[in-house]
Amino acid sequence: MFTQPVTLFKVFGFDIRLDASWLLLAVLVTWSLAVGFFPQMRPGLSPGIYWSMGVIGLIGLAASILLHELAHALVARRYDLPIRSITLFLFGGVAELREEPRSPSSEFLVALAGPVMSFALAGLLWLSAQAIGAGVGQGAGQGAGQGAGDLLGVVAGYLATINLLLATFNLVPAYPLDGGRMLRAALWGWKRDIVWATRIASLLGSGFGVLLIVLGLMNVLQGSFLAGMWWFLIGMFVRGASSMALQQTVAREVLSGRPVSAFMRREPVAVDPGTTVDRLVSDYVYRHYYKSFPVVSGDRLLGWVVIDDVKEVPREEWGRAVVEGLMRPATEENTITSGEDVGVALDRMRQSGLSRLLVVDGGRLVGVLSLKDLIGYLQIARDLGDRRPPAPRRSAGA
Repeated sequence: MFTQPVTLFKVFGFDIRLDASWLLLAVLVTWSLAVGFFPQMRPGLSPGIYWSMGVIGLIGLAASILLHELAHALVARRYDLPIRSITLFLFGGVAELREEPRSPSSEFLVALAGPVMSFALAGLLWLSAQAIGAGVGQGAGQGAGQGAGDLLGVVAGYLATINLLLATFNLVPAYPLDGGRMLRAALWGWKRDIVWATRIASLLGSGFGVLLIVLGLMNVLQGSFLAGMWWFLIGMFVRGASSMALQQTVAREVLSGRPVSAFMRREPVAVDPGTTVDRLVSDYVYRHYYKSFPVVSGDRLLGWVVIDDVKEVPREEWGRAVVEGLMRPATEENTITSGEDVGVALDRMRQSGLSRLLVVDGGRLVGVLSLKDLIGYLQIARDLGDRRPPAPRRSAGA
């Protein structure tokens, strides 16, 4: 996402979250409906009515996106795939899987569920629009109710079209769109090679992203600035997400089945809770160049201190303030056990945004796992063309 999402509520046990970037989409959609689309469909009405229709259209769009993602999430739950949350953001919504599907069939069905839901919504909304239109026709001459019913029918027709477009667009066989995930599942099932399947689907996704970027630039040059920028941004997102998907799949394939202990740095540099901020900066930060340090008493992990928190302490207090007053607690989000799979560690880093995890066994700090070390290992494996390189032999220090 683009910012830290805010959790709004829960549906079927899933956290529904809102990224701040979605507010831009909300403004653009409401404005384009109130100023452009609905006035063309029903001219001669007051601005207040058009803006009311725009807000109703926005609410219907949000509900449609949410139902699309809920379909993914419910089918994923059927196959025991944990869903972290559903987030609405600038380009629609996403159901965030904690782990990749375990089989081609489960990935195919999870991906298919969203477009099926959108097609179903398109059909129901179209039938509703037709029924409202028929009712309005039969009730002609009955007064104000006729106008309201006609306008609701227009909004329902708009939402039917949007859901049809949403389903159709998502079926394009370009990763990370649903069609791309279905293609990857089919290729995975055929060759039994998820890396090869992801590479093909991601290549198509990258190409589709470039096509959207070019389409956007052409629209801008022809004077359609808003539409052009929209296609340009979607193209950039699709291209970036397809490349990221390939990197994550390769990383998972290379690292899966390996324990954290094979990659962690043992005997990490740790800080005593009574260390002053002045000493922390001079003796640790400027000596080791790390932005965070575990805080231990003996070998027992108490928490960790992050340089961002140090910046909040006035410099005149650095000689008196101690690490214990600044440290953050050790939680499941920033710790992992030495026997856990490295793939789980990667997922945890991705979800939390952290680049280092504290490795803890029985409350004791036994090491630190660094994203920088994992990336270096993966780059060497890539350069050597090695799909299953040997596990590293870690040295002390972190």
